[in-house]
Amino acid sequence: MQAIERIYEYQDWITIVFLICFLLLVLAKLLFPQRFEEFISLLNSGKFIAFKGKENKAFHAFNILLLATHTLAVSLFIYIAYNYFFTPSTPALIIFIRILTAYFCLVFIKAGVEKIIGNIFELDEKMDYYLFQKFTYRNFIALFILIASLFLVYTINPSTLIIGLIVVSAIIANLIGLLSIYRRNQNVLSANWFYFILYLCALEIAPYIILYKLITI
Repeated sequence: MQAIERIYEYQDWITIVFLICFLLLVLAKLLFPQRFEEFISLLNSGKFIAFKGKENKAFHAFNILLLATHTLAVSLFIYIAYNYFFTPSTPALIIFIRILTAYFCLVFIKAGVEKIIGNIFELDEKMDYYLFQKFTYRNFIALFILIASLFLVYTINPSTLIIGLIVVSAIIANLIGLLSIYRRNQNVLSANWFYFILYLCALEIAPYIILYKLITI
């Protein structure tokens, strides 16, 4: 089987993004070794959610480091998918920065709004625990997206099937995570189901539709 040479132009910045992601992960492991080990074993054990969630620190330094990695990894994958489906005239780095800015704003503004809502309804502890769980699952999913992006850039030629499989897998994993969160908090949700539906529509569905529109336009 003959090898096929892959030639990329001006992709030094992508390598730098990967390096930043891995440096953030190394930093998280060095500063918080126990948390990191428990986080990595999330598939096998719910210990990280059960014990660290009780601290009610959604914006713990460890979570911030992983959230930064998550933001970079997801933004890079969106860029790869965008670059595959479209033929932009704008420089690649500029496109990535725009995607990163949009996704960063989506994640942090959304989290800020959720904190404000929790404060208004005097649900600060419950909201912090909810955000902690959501960040944990999505940060974990982002690690797989980071690895997938690594292969798409340096090993596998992107295709509609591969990108579609990654997107569908990420969505399914995210839904499983959300269902696990809602199951843990079903007593609170059942007593406030109307507000829960409004929350889903306003803060879990609409922001991603807006992000999609911003990126494609």
